[in-house]
Amino acid sequence: MSYAAVRVRGTVNIRKDIKDTLQMLRLNRVNHCVILPNDPPTEGMLRKVKDYITWGELKPEVLAKLILKRGRLEDGTGIKDSYVKKNTKFGSIIAFAKAVCEGKQKFTDLKLVKPVIRLHPPIKGYEGVKRSFIEGGALGYRGDNINELLDRMIFEEK
Repeated sequence: MSYAAVRVRGTVNIRKDIKDTLQMLRLNRVNHCVILPNDPPTEGMLRKVKDYITWGELKPEVLAKLILKRGRLEDGTGIKDSYVKKNTKFGSIIAFAKAVCEGKQKFTDLKLVKPVIRLHPPIKGYEGVKRSFIEGGALGYRGDNINELLDRMIFEEK
């Protein structure tokens, strides 16, 4: 399994150790998203900054949509099926997303990809940025519900 972590709150008046952990996770700005492996060190870091981010298990369909719509290479261009086919052993973005979600591959194994996905604020906003998800807010672990949040944050061009 892979986690998607999204920064929800800013950095005003936070402790230095939490700020450093957010930088290690590459979550430097609000509405930035990173794809992280499911391992004990990562889980410890996520729990430490739980009052500033939200995270959960990612579905392959949502990850493929994220890569296609919001994923960027270092030169700023979008990621297409042809690029994934040329630079990995996978034939499409969907196959690559399934491997990442199963933990067989890392998102950053794709050459020249930016590790941070910049997202729009969610449609109809966050549930509340001062309470945990269990209490009806937006912070902390949310399990599969992260996929619904990410769907609201991917901007659909018309």
